[in-house]
Amino acid sequence: MNGAPRITRRDFGSLSDGRGVSEYTLDNGAGLSLSAINLGGIVTALRVPDRHGTAESVVLGLASLADYEARNPHFGTIVGRHANRIAQGRFSIDGEQFQLALDAGSPHALHGGPGGFGRCWWDIEPLPLAGDGSVAIALTRVSADGEQGYPGRAEIRVRYTLTARNEYRIDYEARSDRATIVNLTHHDYFNLAGGGSILGHRLTIAASRYCPVDEGLIPEGIAGVAGTPFDFRSATTIGERIRDAHPQLLRARGYDHNWVLDPADTPGLRFAARLADPVSGRVMDIETTEPGLQFYSGNFLDGSLLGANGQAIRQGDGLCLETQHFPDAPNQPGFPSTLLRPGEIHSSTTVHRFGLCAPHPTERTP
Repeated sequence: MNGAPRITRRDFGSLSDGRGVSEYTLDNGAGLSLSAINLGGIVTALRVPDRHGTAESVVLGLASLADYEARNPHFGTIVGRHANRIAQGRFSIDGEQFQLALDAGSPHALHGGPGGFGRCWWDIEPLPLAGDGSVAIALTRVSADGEQGYPGRAEIRVRYTLTARNEYRIDYEARSDRATIVNLTHHDYFNLAGGGSILGHRLTIAASRYCPVDEGLIPEGIAGVAGTPFDFRSATTIGERIRDAHPQLLRARGYDHNWVLDPADTPGLRFAARLADPVSGRVMDIETTEPGLQFYSGNFLDGSLLGANGQAIRQGDGLCLETQHFPDAPNQPGFPSTLLRPGEIHSSTTVHRFGLCAPHPTERTP
């Protein structure tokens, strides 16, 4: 049933330091709703109607705030200051070397480090209704000079918007008072069925090239997808090739690679990917201003965490489609730059547009 767009707030619990966390829920009045909290800007739920009008959350969430605080593998987080991996956590700007905080058990920095944006406090402000049927919140924080080893005091602003066209839009902005590196993305784990496995989902990626990786999952340049399990230029069931004995799939335990999106004809948003679940009928199209897309098939989900539904979360329960600049970009001159200098603005936009596909062949249409 349709209604008026609205934003509501509720208490979500307290962090270990006593700070109270709020959960804000955006409802576009047309069946799409999103909930997010101050910790990490985490999207705790994204409810989307199926072909029968039943709305379920299509992102994985955890059972408690304590789990989000203590052991969240980036479920629903804002990722920064620099998304993805940076080899050895080292890079240089204008000849000056910087060493980032490394993740436990890893020789590399990942997703901004162990204290990255997904583990930080974000101020959340509901924005006035725009009159076009959209609802939005603004999330802001200041990343101090030296935080996780990154130079410069960076002011970050992220906006979540639900539109009347059943779009989930994320806009990012960053400014710094010193030359630094910035690569912002979002780490939702999607499951368009609302539960069960994503291996039956069909995925299209608008990319004829991808980045093969070494043993540490650091890119080793760019290669063509033709003739490999990385060719998703036509809709392909995720489970169709994920267990192929391709060296790159064995190395990453599945898909955990960056796709180089094909150039767009015009500036601005470009089509990046389509994810479809034939059973529920849900379809998600992704458009972005970013040059790359990291497809991660949830390879390290091992059942040690409980989801919001109380069930153990295992490999194949969710996948990530992270629009971003390429991994290890500061150390690879051939990749698009993530350098941000004083007076410049880093900005990017990603839109997730939800719709419906034809019924599954085994399902009877009422």
